[in-house]
Amino acid sequence: MSLLLSKKSEYAIQSLLYLTLTKKGLAVTAADIADHLQIPKEFVSKILQELTNSGFIESRKGKGGGFLLGKNPKEIYLIDVVKAIQGNDVFEGCVLGFPGCSDEYPCAVHSSWIKLLNDTKKMLGSRNLHQLAHKTVVKFDAIRNKLI
Repeated sequence: MSLLLSKKSEYAIQSLLYLTLTKKGLAVTAADIADHLQIPKEFVSKILQELTNSGFIESRKGKGGGFLLGKNPKEIYLIDVVKAIQGNDVFEGCVLGFPGCSDEYPCAVHSSWIKLLNDTKKMLGSRNLHQLAHKTVVKFDAIRNKLI
């Protein structure tokens, strides 16, 4: 797990990338995503519900139902996904947990942490699902073939 992103955010991004790589118009079940990404189905189901509520994906009921992207992959930026899953304050607060840590009253690592946060926000804000799709194919193939 990463220092900044929760496992839930990581799985949300992976699930969205899976849907990005799925044939346009084809709905995929939570079980399919869970199986392919090797994530517990119950966890995937909760994440997909949150992504549906946030408008990133659509849910179809009935025969042939499942989930599909609700937006163009070029319009879904990683920072928006992380904020939807972890909340808008994900990029706030002291890494050491000190209340009141600020530029005026910094902790011992404040300046380094702020730089890291700003760089992370910039990177997440500049990457969308469309940009990540090709490299993700390689990763998903490795997972499917148990190469990693």
